[in-house]
Amino acid sequence: MRSEWILVVEDDAQIRSFITYTLKQEGFPCLTAGNAQGALSQLVSNQIDLMLLDLGLPDFDGMEVIKKVREWSEVPIIVVSARDQDNEKAAALDGGADDYLTKPFSATELMARIRVALRHSRRTSVATQQTVHSVGGLSIDLERHLVFLDGTELHVTPMEYSLLSLLFRNMGKVLTTQYIIREIYGPGYGNDTQALRALMAGLRRKIEKSPAKPRYILTEIGVGYRLVDE
Repeated sequence: MRSEWILVVEDDAQIRSFITYTLKQEGFPCLTAGNAQGALSQLVSNQIDLMLLDLGLPDFDGMEVIKKVREWSEVPIIVVSARDQDNEKAAALDGGADDYLTKPFSATELMARIRVALRHSRRTSVATQQTVHSVGGLSIDLERHLVFLDGTELHVTPMEYSLLSLLFRNMGKVLTTQYIIREIYGPGYGNDTQALRALMAGLRRKIEKSPAKPRYILTEIGVGYRLVDE
């Protein structure tokens, strides 16, 4: 039996049974909730290591659950929803979800997403105690505000450093363009992606051997960017 507890928040009894059966087969202990209030109660009362969250709950929308949880907890949240529009996915990721899985899905894909989210959570827990972070030959010193590639210090602009440090702090997680713009340029900048694309292109020219085929910062079509977690 694994030690990580997973909370399954799903009002459809059939889907909830499928997910809990899959988790138990893989050795994960789990708790369940059929609505938002039940989910929040479980999170407060128990040590939960990951939450699988349906958005279409009977009492209030799952997006509100994400918002409320993020006010006090960094527990990994994987949205499991039939809503398949890019704007829905972007809103959930911007709101604080760590991943988004569209129904219907296979048990294999579900478990793969869970393992990735838990791995990132463990690494983030350790990383909070570190000031130097690395992926491949790329590293960043958050205390000294320095960037290195294969051991050689790189000159990056303050904006490039802000972008790269944001990606490092969220390594492996998809960050939407709107979220990055808000964090880098401020909430009043709007949703103009042209400046971000230019900033990203300049940074890639410095850290990638082949900017057209990036190794470190990958584009998620229709959603955003992520720093590859090697």
